[in-house]
Amino acid sequence: MTTEYPHWAKSSYSNNGGACVEWAPSNAYATGTVPVRDSKHPSGPVLTVPANAFASFVAGVKAGEFGTV
Repeated sequence: MTTEYPHWAKSSYSNNGGACVEWAPSNAYATGTVPVRDSKHPSGPVLTVPANAFASFVAGVKAGEFGTV
């Protein structure tokens, strides 16, 4: 997978501190997967997560299942 074509997004909670994860949610419809990358290294590796697993992860974050920092 190349990182040139997906439309990357960051959390609205990102404060531009550089420690962000980006994802390309638009890919979920086309491929059934959500690419995820480190915003500090946009040309680095991309982790591809099944869309249903990513949705479960986001739901868990919203529910506070992973604690706070």
